[in-house]
Amino acid sequence: MSVERWEEIIQCRQKYLQNPAATLRNSSYIKPEVAESWIRCRNMKVNPTSATITLLKSPQELEKILTESHSLIEITKPLINTFKDIVITSGYVLQLYDKSGVTLLQEGEWSIFPSVVNPDTRKYVVWSEETIGTSAHSLSMRYKHPIQLWGPEHYHEAFQNSIASAAPILDQKGEVLASLVLIQPLMEILPKNKCDHLHNLFSHTLGLITAIAVAVETQVKLKKSYDNLEMVNKHLEVVNNQLTVANSTLEGTLASVDEGIITIDRTGKILNINNEGKRILKLRLDERKNINICNFLGNKSQLMTLVESGNNVVNIEETICTDRGEETYLVNIWPVLNQKSSTIEGAVLRLNYAEKVNALVTSRFGATASYSFKNIVGASNVIKKTIELGRRFAESPENVLIIGESGTGKELFAQSIHNARCPEGPFMAVNCAAIPRELIESELFGYERGSFTGAERGGRPGKIELANGGTLFLDEIGDMPFELQAVLLRTLEDRQVMRVGGQRYKKVNFKLIAATHKDLYKRVQENLFREDLYFRLSVLTINLPPLRERVEDIGILSQFFIERYCKKIGRRAPKISPVVQKIFTEYPWPGNIRQLQNTLIYAVSTTPGEVITIDNLPANIIQASNPLKFIQKTDAHEMEAKVMQMKDYEKSAMEYALLHANSNIAQASELLGISKSKFYKKIKEYHIKIK
Repeated sequence: MSVERWEEIIQCRQKYLQNPAATLRNSSYIKPEVAESWIRCRNMKVNPTSATITLLKSPQELEKILTESHSLIEITKPLINTFKDIVITSGYVLQLYDKSGVTLLQEGEWSIFPSVVNPDTRKYVVWSEETIGTSAHSLSMRYKHPIQLWGPEHYHEAFQNSIASAAPILDQKGEVLASLVLIQPLMEILPKNKCDHLHNLFSHTLGLITAIAVAVETQVKLKKSYDNLEMVNKHLEVVNNQLTVANSTLEGTLASVDEGIITIDRTGKILNINNEGKRILKLRLDERKNINICNFLGNKSQLMTLVESGNNVVNIEETICTDRGEETYLVNIWPVLNQKSSTIEGAVLRLNYAEKVNALVTSRFGATASYSFKNIVGASNVIKKTIELGRRFAESPENVLIIGESGTGKELFAQSIHNARCPEGPFMAVNCAAIPRELIESELFGYERGSFTGAERGGRPGKIELANGGTLFLDEIGDMPFELQAVLLRTLEDRQVMRVGGQRYKKVNFKLIAATHKDLYKRVQENLFREDLYFRLSVLTINLPPLRERVEDIGILSQFFIERYCKKIGRRAPKISPVVQKIFTEYPWPGNIRQLQNTLIYAVSTTPGEVITIDNLPANIIQASNPLKFIQKTDAHEMEAKVMQMKDYEKSAMEYALLHANSNIAQASELLGISKSKFYKKIKEYHIKIK
């Protein structure tokens, strides 16, 4: 920072304090984050000249905070101890704040801020934006990235002659845990001819505090995942007080991170790289000098352009090219600014293997299969043979086509095949009939950044790409647009996919399972489906039987659905009356198993007692069923059957039951699944004569 800019910021601050209407956001001298903070401070009525900080924690509150932060403190303490002597001899203050502004750790003297800190209560002080105004650690936690503030950028006048560099510490979910800050006092404003010396003296402190914060984050993750923090702490305790050795220790800590951490200058020259970064670039562990990141980027790379933009970039896809091939990584970019000229000096890059991130994404968003063959209910020969066929097909890498009416359990079989073959891999399901025609291409194949209006900045992988290492399930494949069928065929033949707007292929390895309720071969003859794709899909075909062809399974399935639903709602499972059982076996079930399940949910929900009767069935089931027909015989012939309305049907059913029970009321009521009292009531209601 130049003396000119230093003085301009001081003047801007004075004007704003005197006149709140003064414009800050458009000032070329004030950082946007600082301007926003000054406005907040003004709105919160923070006194920039207050003698002491009055917001304090009680001893009980402080003890609770320190207890809750014990693990973080124990992780951070060895790293701070590494720089303890340097901090003390230099007159600096190195602190760890929790997210509320309470000091968890500190090295260095408080004497640099005597005007705002009471020695008797300083450990209870809350150092937040509400109390001291704009500060590096509060801004770093608000914006979740490292920041450095020079003297007049602070809101409180007590910090006008200091430089603060802060970096946030984030947990595995990206939430703020704490902030590390290194405060460097300036006893006087240096003259203009010493500005370069001032810049050189403090230009690396932001990078240093950021490296320490990354190291702390790494240790937090290691402790949570492997509980081996003690080993790392012992390693850090042997570090001496020399800064070069401290940097070596930080490199050793970063070496345990499973992400590539690379620091580059504005030309792309690699200044620092951890072991994972070397593995990504296929470098020897002892290889360091004269290496440029540009040598590993493709022709279409925008990484250096994004670095020059000076903006933080999250999860941008980049292809890393080495002599062993190409691999895709997700890159985060944190620019490093020159405090003197505000120009870009370089950037810190974080690289994550895209396949690993894709696997986490698919797992997080439910791209898993829940069912296996043991979950398929049925004892009929036809379903047993179908299950056995599915088990055999699961062992083959070839495509599987599942044909069956709606509700027969096509996805259940698809998930079972997946779990029998590669349960650890992703299961990506796409309903080709449910996705709009104009979106299905990008949904399946993904797209590169800038491919069309509204596209995500970093591009997006498609379902085929996310299915790598697992299973791609294309439901209702018969509804796939004809023009996309050729692209899918090419993907199946070459096992590689190109995103929309892309210019290179990515290799993919997955098992395809397609399903349809339509006659695909008929659609081929109607020129609605490609013949070559049909034969590619139907290498292994499973025909799921409709429920009407496995009548012996209806009772088993009915009992299964009743017990499962009753367990869910917490009630005793009712029984099914013989009449209802007979209706179920004669009904054609056009909706198959799904319709049976929904029918039983309705029946259980409307059954007040312990038996499901015809009164508890949906009207469409009774109306579509063939009502009981009573045939009156004469000496010459049988009279034609008569289909009755609901009340007539109930009366006739009772007469039929009495006929078969020889007028025994108890047996007749049991046959219909109702109580004797209700049966007597109905006899009176319908004026039934008992013979």
